[in-house]
Amino acid sequence: MNGNGNRLVAEAIGTFWLTFGGCGSAVIAAGVPDVGIGMLGVALAFGLTVLTMAYAIGHISGCHLNPAVTVGLACGGRFPTSLIVPYIIAQVVGAIVAAAVLYAIASGAPDFSLAGGFAANGYAEHSPGKYGLGACLLTEFVLTMMFLFVIMGSTHGKAPAGFAPIAIGLALTLIHLISIHVTNTSVNPARSTGPALFVGGWALAQLWLFWVAPLLGGAAGGFLYSWLSPEPAGDVTGQSVIERSA
Repeated sequence: MNGNGNRLVAEAIGTFWLTFGGCGSAVIAAGVPDVGIGMLGVALAFGLTVLTMAYAIGHISGCHLNPAVTVGLACGGRFPTSLIVPYIIAQVVGAIVAAAVLYAIASGAPDFSLAGGFAANGYAEHSPGKYGLGACLLTEFVLTMMFLFVIMGSTHGKAPAGFAPIAIGLALTLIHLISIHVTNTSVNPARSTGPALFVGGWALAQLWLFWVAPLLGGAAGGFLYSWLSPEPAGDVTGQSVIERSA
């Protein structure tokens, strides 16, 4: 398989792991009586998916796992624009497959129902805390912007060597700790798309926000960091994340 093919397959697998691990923890493990992992556990699960995949596929694809990351890196001058669409397609495919596998597992429980939300993102009456559209849009925009800021900085050539996956994983954990109660946390259009396709109805009707706000936030984060630290740092396209920060 050629270089781009390897990258796209790696992105699909990585996004599968992020969606399956993060959403799976929310759907299967978060609400178990007495021993459930709760919101803290779900936040850690999402962070761990990125941390583990950054070490596993960072050297293959750069480990974006997120259309907002891909767009943000391109806006920050750290990713070729010619690969934006192929990366996003691979990420969405990975997320949809993950949602399908999660559905097949979760529906094996006698009390399973899509009415529980299936980890889909929402606003207003479908926000866990009933937050309005404006608050949810601002939350997703700001948190995605800061996520890109951390990614751009931690993968920069002058950042401490070897710690980029840890910083990025912890940043995603923090983002979930802040916003699970607001939107169920997206900051990732692919992750939002997978569950929404299975929930249908309101989840698909509200999916637009979880594309628009993260993509705009990612672009803003990429532009902001490139303005703050304009010296060249190399593309995040397949060189190891660890090497990238060396």
